[in-house]
Amino acid sequence: MTDYSVVELKGALTLETVAAWLGRALPAGDLVFDFSGVTRVDSSALALLLAWLRRSRARGRVVELRAPPESLLALARLYGVDALLPLAA
Repeated sequence: MTDYSVVELKGALTLETVAAWLGRALPAGDLVFDFSGVTRVDSSALALLLAWLRRSRARGRVVELRAPPESLLALARLYGVDALLPLAA
């Protein structure tokens, strides 16, 4: 990706915090979701990510994940959606 916006996620992405993230507008253009500042996740984080992916892809955007926590990846595998995640090379 040459021209993209970075969405920096920070802190806990849990049932208590995800609603605030979901309400945020995503930047225009291609996106990188940077999880390097995330301290804790639950299945709500996966739901948030999948919602953002659907929204972004529907608008023809390229999306990449950066530094997703292993716990998020484990949840994605558990729910059988890991193949949907656009992991950085």
